[in-house]
Formats: sequence, C-alpha cells, structure tokens
Amino acid sequence: MRLLLVEDDPMIGDGVQRGLRQEGHTVDWVRDGAAATLAVAEGVHEMLLLDLGLPHLSGLDLLASLRRQGVELPVLVITARDAVADRVKGLDAGADDYLVKPFDLDELSARIRALMRRRGGRASPLIEHGALTLDPATRAVTLEGRPVSLSGREFALLRALLERPGMPLSRAQLEERLYGWGEEVESNAVEVHIHSLRRKLGAAWIRNVRGVGYLVPERP
Repeated sequence: MRLLLVEDDPMIGDGVQRGLRQEGHTVDWVRDGAAATLAVAEGVHEMLLLDLGLPHLSGLDLLASLRRQGVELPVLVITARDAVADRVKGLDAGADDYLVKPFDLDELSARIRALMRRRGGRASPLIEHGALTLDPATRAVTLEGRPVSLSGREFALLRALLERPGMPLSRAQLEERLYGWGEEVESNAVEVHIHSLRRKLGAAWIRNVRGVGYLVPERP
C-alpha cells in the first residue's frame, strides 16, 4: 500500500516511515501542508497520514480543502492534540480516523488496515478470493490452505490485483503502488514480480491482458 505521510517532526516522521516500510508499505514523506497539497494532486497514494500542526498550511485547513475539492482519499489524523474538541474538529473536517501521539506503531498499522477494509467494503480482516487468502496483518498468503512464501513487493502486487478482481492494472499503475519517491525502478521490475507470483501460485491466477496490463480473474 502506498501512503503519504505529512509530518514536520523529523524524528517522528523518520520513525513512522521506517516502521511502516518494515510493515511492507510504500511511504512518501513530506513536512508541510503546501508540499502535501502537491503530493495529493499526483493521485498515486491510497491513504493520507496527516499531522495537524504543520507549517505553511495547517493540517485542518489542508483536510478541509481536500474535502471541498471532492478528494476521497482516506485520511488518518496523527497529532498531539488530544482534547475532545480537537478530535471533533478533525473528524468533522473530513478525517476518517484520529490517533493521538505518542502512539504504538502496531496500533497505527491496525488502524490503517481497518480504514482500507472499510474503503474496500470488507468486514473480514482477510482478503479471500476462491482458494487464495491474504492476511494483511501478518502478510501471510495461503493457497488451498497451504502457505505461500512471498516477498514484500510480491505481496503488495498481489494485494493490489486482488482488490479489484477482473479489473486490469497497467505496469505504470503497479509501479506506483510498489515504489515510492527516489526508489529506482528497473524497466522489467513488475514483469519479474509477476513471473515469480505465477510460478508460486499457478499461471491461471494472474493473466496478462495484452496492451493493457495484468489482472486476477473475477471468477477464480
């Protein structure tokens, strides 16, 4: 999952970015509201992790502006403002959840997963498609009850395809999900991951739509 972290405290920002990357996420980090506005406009992120006390443009003003523009990106506020009135303001401005600093990284990860479940219309914490099951919390994959060992990027790619069965994603779209700013992307990186997934799962699970991209069949 590709996340946009907006946090002006360098120690907190670095810690959150490192921790979430270890959880298998792709995390881009900016330090003020103006930079966040430009980053959101790229349209490549799946969730916004937003501090409120930002320079140049406050987190609340940024959030209100995004919602006025019709941006539906899930927003998780992470802030030191713990008063009930502040929480109410954040939620009423359009936040989907609110987490007070200091927080545990495990709780942050769980809240991210919960928001993505709601966004995808799922009640179950597992992503199930026929005989294939993904557990976002543990990053475990099973096929017909047997565990399948995947790398972090293979898991992220498979998850992206399983979120929209029957809908192809282009190589560019998959690259945007797998790689953040400043990460070098080899020209055949997606194809290498696809080849590995098909070898581990079976070729029928991931199909190539010529000239369009890749998909998981709607009916497995």
